[in-house]
Amino acid sequence: MTSDKKPLAGETPPTRRQMIFFSWTKDILIYILVLNLFVEYNAKIVIDSFTISIFTALLLKILLEIILQLEHKVSAAFKAYKVLRIFLVWLILFGSKFLILEIVDIVFGEHVELGKFLDVILLVIVLMVARGVFQRIYLALGEPPNSNE
Repeated sequence: MTSDKKPLAGETPPTRRQMIFFSWTKDILIYILVLNLFVEYNAKIVIDSFTISIFTALLLKILLEIILQLEHKVSAAFKAYKVLRIFLVWLILFGSKFLILEIVDIVFGEHVELGKFLDVILLVIVLMVARGVFQRIYLALGEPPNSNE
């Protein structure tokens, strides 16, 4: 079998906007899955309904994107000052968990309880790991480069 695939008529590679849409959709679906597993297996995490879990996942995706962008900007701005850069990045990543708890509480009130600080840290770590695992699987399923056998 040959790996020379011809594109279908009218087939075009995805645009940047399509890739962003796919990425966000994938991440939100992963977040919904992880959130609902936490609700099922951690008594401290409560979300009143599946619909609210969808909105919570969307809010978490937005918040985590903002936090990661801020972390990257601070890291780049203080690249020459390693100790200060590490401290500031740690401060952003540590402090953001309190911010996430507060914003979720403001937006959803008593309908969502993400537990205490350690529960949020564990939740965010699992969200990031699940996202990374999905990305690795996705890349591994891609076609290998043409080896010119």
